[in-house]
Amino acid sequence: MADPGQRPLLFLDVDGPLIPFGARTRPYPTWTHRPIAPGGDANPLLARIDPAHGARLAALPCELVWATTWEADANDLVAPRIGLPKLPVVVWPGPRSTDEQDEHAGLHWKTRTLVEWAAGRPFVWVDDEPTAVDREWVAAHHPRRALLHRVDPAHGLAGRDYAEIRRWLRRTA
Repeated sequence: MADPGQRPLLFLDVDGPLIPFGARTRPYPTWTHRPIAPGGDANPLLARIDPAHGARLAALPCELVWATTWEADANDLVAPRIGLPKLPVVVWPGPRSTDEQDEHAGLHWKTRTLVEWAAGRPFVWVDDEPTAVDREWVAAHHPRRALLHRVDPAHGLAGRDYAEIRRWLRRTA
């Protein structure tokens, strides 16, 4: 079990929480400058990221960790856009013997890896995909508190999300 004095982890996804997909009735939100992707090509998805997220995330009493299919690209392309330093990155494993069983049960493909990565530390998982199945599995397989916080992917992280996460982190600390 992890050292109880360690700060909780916050596993952060990019697509959905930081890059909103937009509502059907509104255009995608965009910000003023166009970030450049490797090779010099403009990446239109990055223009949807609100640069204010960096300060809001950095102010949370936790250790931030990228938990996204962007993996190390999140440090190269997203972190500078929002003013965050390089963060630890969850590297997703290859196929597992439990994949078919998990898929049949409705368990998200990230869930087992995040519990393993947390190594007994309390954690928040901010994503647009966790379900009740994931919450039940984490409650049964993780020895400490965990918040699986689902963000509305149409709008991305919003004030109410930060407020809920902050409350949970205060109660956990």
